Amino acid sequence: MAVTEAGRSLRGKVAIAGIGASDYFRHGGSSESEFSMVLRAIIAAAEDAGIEIGEIDGFVAYSNDGSNPVRLATALGIRELRLGGMQFGGGGGGSAGHVAIGAAAIAAGLADCVIAFRGCRQGEVGRFGRGVGYSGSGGGPEVSGYDLGGAAMGPYGAFAAPHKYALKAKRMLAQYGVGQSTMRAVAMAAYHHAQSNPAAVMKNRTLTSEQYDQSRWIAEPYHLYDCCQESDAAAAVLLVSAERARTLRQDPVYILSAGQSGEFRSGAGGENVPDYATAGYRSLIDRLYKDAGISVEAIDSFQVYDNFTAGVVMGLVELGVCGYENADAILTLENLIAPNGFAPLNTSGGNFAEAYILGMGHHLEAVRQLRGTSPNQVAGASVSVAMGGPMTSLTSGVVYGTEATL
Repeated sequence: MAVTEAGRSLRGKVAIAGIGASDYFRHGGSSESEFSMVLRAIIAAAEDAGIEIGEIDGFVAYSNDGSNPVRLATALGIRELRLGGMQFGGGGGGSAGHVAIGAAAIAAGLADCVIAFRGCRQGEVGRFGRGVGYSGSGGGPEVSGYDLGGAAMGPYGAFAAPHKYALKAKRMLAQYGVGQSTMRAVAMAAYHHAQSNPAAVMKNRTLTSEQYDQSRWIAEPYHLYDCCQESDAAAAVLLVSAERARTLRQDPVYILSAGQSGEFRSGAGGENVPDYATAGYRSLIDRLYKDAGISVEAIDSFQVYDNFTAGVVMGLVELGVCGYENADAILTLENLIAPNGFAPLNTSGGNFAEAYILGMGHHLEAVRQLRGTSPNQVAGASVSVAMGGPMTSLTSGVVYGTEATL
């Protein structure tokens, strides 16, 4: 018997019933292990949902998270572990793909109560900012291959992520004639939102246009504030079926669509990707919008993985917020901040100013917006999007909606 498109869709079948997080610190600031921080986030998500820890039967993560599901299940006293999953590829590009995996498992009956999570304690496992070969997060085949620090890039000084993604930023600015003011606006919006967020690492640290412009170069065209911070933090969401979610403590936040995308030769080494100045969202967005039954006009808040500002600019263009031809006019600070901006962006502060948890915090903020509990609430929000990537070889995204959107 043929399976209909509606039968294959996740739309409205699975919901987030709980969210949780550890305390957030600058890198090296936590006295706890990464594993302990992840446990705290999971326990908080279960308490938020009103679910007993023993009911959890699945864990999914991404970007090679070090907290093994079997170890988590043992530490938490889980009765039976039915799902242990990992979204591979793309680093932070997979930061929504694990939610898709957990939701699909619930919809297929492989698990009933799944935690999607990520922990990050860079003082323990190596700092991303140091790059490969320098106690950073990279290594392995990259050291002798065609990526950061490898034969094609190392001799030219490209050892860390800013070096790699600055090349894409330069291409965007040159190819499309976009001004650096768009990148400045992305950074300033994050710091603006963090000032209202008690949990944000950068609360009480404002960012002005003068501070941005005068900050040191990291890798042109990236200034200091074009780059995400490094943090010690963990966060988690708890997924259950829509039917179960309606019986629990919080108003459900439904998954309207979810997925991942690695476009043609997106993983080519030596910066040989055919479509170079891209967030990697073009094919993915078409599917997400179609499956969710929405257009960009329906989205009330945009939680876009902010590794570097230029990627967020590309992402907003590919999400349909604007085109490159009018990006300078649309992507301004006023248009990117809640509550009244045209496209409220990373309304908790994002990776830049709340905490760098490889994008996991973006899901918590998407949920808060739809519950009406965000520190920078968009009035009447009913649809939020959380996107992983951008500029990575693999990207992912989730469209979330309230009951009213079903």
